[in-house]
Amino acid sequence: MMGGGFGYGLGNFGLVGGLIGLLVNIAIIVGIVVLIVWTVQKFSRSSGPGLQTGSSNQPLSARDILDIRYARGELTRDEYQTKLGDILK
Repeated sequence: MMGGGFGYGLGNFGLVGGLIGLLVNIAIIVGIVVLIVWTVQKFSRSSGPGLQTGSSNQPLSARDILDIRYARGELTRDEYQTKLGDILK
């Protein structure tokens, strides 16, 4: 019986078959890593700190950003009213 029934059907190309197998294994590992990275990026995307709305990817208006900053305590009442007056002009 030729080859004894073992191996990958490559006959006398043992070294080439080993290299092909190694390349296939490396390609599989790289593919898995790329898939994991893509999945993590897709599901960990956040809209950022007050830059975009959660449901649509449209930027917030100046009024929305001002309201958010005031709600966070980044602006005093006077600063908020001054900036709001500037926006509404």
